Amino acid sequence: MDRRRGLSVRVKLTLSYVGFLMVAAILLLAAVWVFLLRGRSNVLVPDLSDFRRTVDPHNFGPAVFVPAAVLVLGFLLVFGLAGGWILAGRMLAPVTRIAEATRTAASGSLSQRIRLPGRRDEFRELADSFDTMLAQLEAHVAEQKRFAANASHELRTPLAITQVLLDVARNDPDIRTGELVERLRTVNIRAIELTEALLLLSRADQGSFTRVRVDLSLMAEEAAETLLPLAEKRGITIETSGDVTPTIGAPALLLQLTTNLVHNAIVHNLPDGGTVWVTTSVHPGTVVLTVENTGEKLSPQLVSTLVEPFRRGTERLHTDHTGTGLGLAIVHSITRAHNGTLTLTPRPSGGLRGTVRLPAAPPHSSG
Repeated sequence: MDRRRGLSVRVKLTLSYVGFLMVAAILLLAAVWVFLLRGRSNVLVPDLSDFRRTVDPHNFGPAVFVPAAVLVLGFLLVFGLAGGWILAGRMLAPVTRIAEATRTAASGSLSQRIRLPGRRDEFRELADSFDTMLAQLEAHVAEQKRFAANASHELRTPLAITQVLLDVARNDPDIRTGELVERLRTVNIRAIELTEALLLLSRADQGSFTRVRVDLSLMAEEAAETLLPLAEKRGITIETSGDVTPTIGAPALLLQLTTNLVHNAIVHNLPDGGTVWVTTSVHPGTVVLTVENTGEKLSPQLVSTLVEPFRRGTERLHTDHTGTGLGLAIVHSITRAHNGTLTLTPRPSGGLRGTVRLPAAPPHSSG
């Protein structure tokens, strides 16, 4: 926004200090004149030629008092301007540092911090809040850069494979078309799944969806039923239990959240004979969805990275179904978009426990 430049805050504060000082001085001089000097007789005033002399009270009137008052006011004016300018500068020094940090951040350098010293006051609270905002913004930008780099790498892989297959087909006229088409179809499906996952992740991050009353227990049952063929193929048992868990949100996104958790629990399980437990429960003010699975033992350090996009973990790459690497990242984004929390913890006997806590829906009105 283009605005005309006005007086600086320092000048305004200086003028305010001076104005207040001058008003106070005028009132003080007026009080001295009214209550102390007016009507007094035998008033003694200093004189250079004679150390003391007695004057008529009429001589100590406006002709004597006004020049002295003007001299005092002039001194206070100069003193107030100088002192007000210095005081305003000291008071506005934190604002100057904050403004400099803001300009530096606006130029793209988010590592700048104010770190205002001294005890806590309004300026220091503002500076600390600004430092916190810069730290969060720097972390968010770094996360977005990593995400963009990883997404570009993941999307480039199927495109590169497609290019290789097409080059082979063009240079080898004897290649079997059916086999080539099937490979291209597989690669294309993976690219589509990855693209849809990226779009879903973006949609969840933006929070652009309609919220209605949803029962998480129904979402859990539907996800378990949908993924039952995959679980049976891998020899995995799915067990569901729990209470009715009403919350407010987008049904499609919450179903995707539940499906991703259950799918992750199936594909990262024991080679055979594993189990997945899906439970829902109600607590004061919150509803909880918990998905646990058997599997290999996971370190807390590894588990803490699983919600990052495309981070599957080195121990979890040796599988025939690694997916897009966005499953738990999507769960985390959907949970955050619904004002909830996602907690991942390793199970002592092996496997992973994922706990989603969402705000409970208000009870239905009786009327």
